[in-house]
Amino acid sequence: MTTFDDLLEEAGAFGPFQKTIFLLLCICSAMFSYLYVGIVFLAITPEHWCRSPGASELRASCGWSQEQERNYTVPPADSSCSRYDVQWEWTAAGRCDSPLSFLPNASTVLPLASCSDGWVFEEGSHPSIVTEFGLVCANAWKVDLAQACLNLGFVIGTIFLGYAADMYGRKLSFMISNVATSVAGVAVAFAPNYIWFIIFRTLQGLFSKGGWLGAYVLLSEVVGLEHRRTVGIITQMCFSFGMMLLSVIAYLVPSWRNLQLVTTVPNFVFLVYYWLLPESPRWLLSRKRREEAVSILQKIAKKNNKSFSTNIEAVQIDNSEDELRSPSITDLVRTPQIRKHTLILMYNWFVSAIVYLGLVLRLGIMGGNIYLNFFISGVIEIPAAVLVLLVIERVGRRWPFAAGNLLAGVTCLVTVLIPDDFFWLKTIITSLGKLGITIAFLMVCFVNTELYPTFLRNFAVSICSAMCDVGGIVAPFIVYRLAALWTDLPLLVFGVIALTAGGLVLCLPETKGIRLPESIEDAENMGRKPEAVPARSYEMVAPYSSVETSNEKEPASEKIII
Repeated sequence: MTTFDDLLEEAGAFGPFQKTIFLLLCICSAMFSYLYVGIVFLAITPEHWCRSPGASELRASCGWSQEQERNYTVPPADSSCSRYDVQWEWTAAGRCDSPLSFLPNASTVLPLASCSDGWVFEEGSHPSIVTEFGLVCANAWKVDLAQACLNLGFVIGTIFLGYAADMYGRKLSFMISNVATSVAGVAVAFAPNYIWFIIFRTLQGLFSKGGWLGAYVLLSEVVGLEHRRTVGIITQMCFSFGMMLLSVIAYLVPSWRNLQLVTTVPNFVFLVYYWLLPESPRWLLSRKRREEAVSILQKIAKKNNKSFSTNIEAVQIDNSEDELRSPSITDLVRTPQIRKHTLILMYNWFVSAIVYLGLVLRLGIMGGNIYLNFFISGVIEIPAAVLVLLVIERVGRRWPFAAGNLLAGVTCLVTVLIPDDFFWLKTIITSLGKLGITIAFLMVCFVNTELYPTFLRNFAVSICSAMCDVGGIVAPFIVYRLAALWTDLPLLVFGVIALTAGGLVLCLPETKGIRLPESIEDAENMGRKPEAVPARSYEMVAPYSSVETSNEKEPASEKIII
């Protein structure tokens, strides 16, 4: 029997047609990194201290530097969130060299007040949402909220756009997502205040990730089985290249509004993808849109300079309950194997996001050059993708997936045991943890697409990956709130949950060399003996010129499994 993957092989499993799509979607993956982790540069927090009433005027009259103003007019401890409760116009009384000399113990005698008059930010610092909207001290949590709202948009958007991709097509879902995300991104750059910034960021999250996942699934459905693993991993590797490029762009364009525009406006170029991207022929066949699927297969063959050994215009789809079904939440939990897969994958998405984002955010609170640290963080991810590509076909999907989580968990726990004096050793060990969790992150999306039938695939990836966004909501609060109690406490949490995730991965079936399932029954039988898996088929009826009159026969037919 001929399979859909056989047709792709005849049309060219990874010819010029697929390579063009691959390149186009790699660019999208790189651009998505700007939205996902761009808050690191949009919300840079420079050195700051309370603005004291009259201090600026006193600085001007005395000719102080900004550092002198800070030393003379704010308390030496906790100066970023409190000030002396005095009026500097009269207190100084001409004492420019030592305005508080009349109070030898000013730091202990003078009462302190909150920063009701705002903050002074270090000279030379560039505009960010922190400096513009005053997101420090009691308002510092609003930075976390900004990222949490983006991830909340991811949660909601991936569910609805994932459903739309399964119902109305991968291509349409991607195009709607791109237009809405681009418009909302431009609006963010012109947000007049924090409230509007939050609203527009949430809208970006609502439309962006679901479309990106739809494009990822489309790519996995138009390339041959042998190449699917490579294009999937490299597409996600482009996210890391995007991170590295983002650090350079942010260094050259440090003002947050300009940076937002520079990283958003190029997305409008993706509108031309409407004429460059096809719809998934596998999805079209699953929706019984035979003529469109055949047309795209013929275009693939023509572009790749290939031809079919049979007349694919005769493709017909057998009646099946699964093929025209609308995806539903109940499909993810109704049968035992798919239910097990769903719960394990949801937990792994959740853990991957928390540990991955947590280790990135932890770099920010450790000090140093934020642009260099961020660039190195992206570089560390490249070996992870290379390792996955080298071993995924040799040992399969499951063991590298589990090993990535286990490596991340062990290194996080080991780092907790290392004294703070060994700073570089702790940094090296946590970098290994970042390598491990990146491997796990690369694998979870890849494996997720291989465990569900066509009608449910995009919806399942969307639902499971929604837990990634829940993890993204939780991660900043784990890092900053727990670190306030004990610096290494977040690492303890990361270690435990990553080890648990690695153990659960071993309960998943191996998908190496297995065709994508097309029905619930196919998905339920994954990992069992091949002969136990009943074939599902699409019928290819061979055309014939006339019917035999002497011995009438039914036209020959060939079953096509997709």
